[in-house]
Amino acid sequence: MKRRSKRYRALVEQAKKAGVDLSAPQPIAGAVSWVKKLAKLKFTESVDLAVHLNLDTKKADQQFRGNFALPHGTGRTVRVLAFVDDGDKIQAALAAGAVKAGGEALVDEVANGFMDFDVAISTPKMMRFVGKLGKVLGPRGLMPSPKSGTVADDIASAVKEFKGGKIEYRSDAAGNVQISVGKTDFDEVKLAENISTFLQHVAEHRPSSVKGEFIKNITVSSTMGPGFQVQFAVKEA
Repeated sequence: MKRRSKRYRALVEQAKKAGVDLSAPQPIAGAVSWVKKLAKLKFTESVDLAVHLNLDTKKADQQFRGNFALPHGTGRTVRVLAFVDDGDKIQAALAAGAVKAGGEALVDEVANGFMDFDVAISTPKMMRFVGKLGKVLGPRGLMPSPKSGTVADDIASAVKEFKGGKIEYRSDAAGNVQISVGKTDFDEVKLAENISTFLQHVAEHRPSSVKGEFIKNITVSSTMGPGFQVQFAVKEA
């Protein structure tokens, strides 16, 4: 069993004394409020969402991944790298905020160890060169893919979207999806909207082969704080 720090246990006790049952789901707004109240470190913590899904990840049609633009962004500075196939697109990507943009020379630079970026985007034509970076980028979750929205012809728009709060997500082997939905200095309403819109997106992209309840459990927490269970009802179209 994982041993929690004295500070962590004190935060849990504070919530319990206020009548909060950490094992019982509560409305998103209430969970967010408590996450913010208990974020007392000197740095601004991230607010993290963990969603446990009813997935059999051994089945190809239940590999759950994609991208989503949070309405209020994540609050973090995203370093975007762009693999492009001509000079005009290089300039467009850099103007949109990419930390680096280039063709085959940039592919070689990454192959030789350059990893100072958070998202890699590629034009379709460049993927035949980027493909050789699979062993480098794949294990880090950085390999461009059409499913994640990181392979695009309009490279400038793609760079702007990811810098503005568009996120990639994918389930792990246990069926969990974990993302950052903002910072603890965000307004509570904005955090709640980020969470609710992402959960609605997840619900709407349920694989057709999944039987029974899809979203099994939802937890929101700060980087170093306790997690709070979240209630969520899917909005009918």
